[in-house]
Amino acid sequence: MKKGIILSVSLIAAAIAVLIACNKSKNAENNTHLIIRLTDNPYNASEVNVDIRQVRVNFRDDSTGWIDLQTNAGIYNLLDFQNGIDTVIAQGTVPADYLKEIRFVLGSNNSIVIDSTTHPMMVPSGSQSGYKIKIDRLLDVTLNSIVIDFDADSSIVKTGNGMYILRPVLKLN
Repeated sequence: MKKGIILSVSLIAAAIAVLIACNKSKNAENNTHLIIRLTDNPYNASEVNVDIRQVRVNFRDDSTGWIDLQTNAGIYNLLDFQNGIDTVIAQGTVPADYLKEIRFVLGSNNSIVIDSTTHPMMVPSGSQSGYKIKIDRLLDVTLNSIVIDFDADSSIVKTGNGMYILRPVLKLN
């Protein structure tokens, strides 16, 4: 009797293990590698430096689906990425599903250089909530690369008192 119970429990445990293994391999097949690239259009300044801290992606219509990508955090001179030049700023393995949003979280070391003078750029709420691009793109199981145009010309506002504000305008390229 005890042998029968032990055998039954062992068979059930083995069946559960097989089901879990199949489910894990199925989930692995439904992932893809996503690369986020950055580019910019020409702008009349020597440098437009943006402090990118984190890139996140969302696969849901609500705020529960955010995934942090492996971000190459740092200060990027947007003017280095013009005329077809771009750079990888983030990548990671994500679900092969509909990508809804990309969020850029910015730091506080943003600046613009005009006539050899460096001016700090204030970023309203960039380090708290970040800046989002709405996307509704299906990522398949092959390599996916998305190029984002960080439009410096539309993003930089010079105030009446000579200060600069960065209000990022991000476009899917």
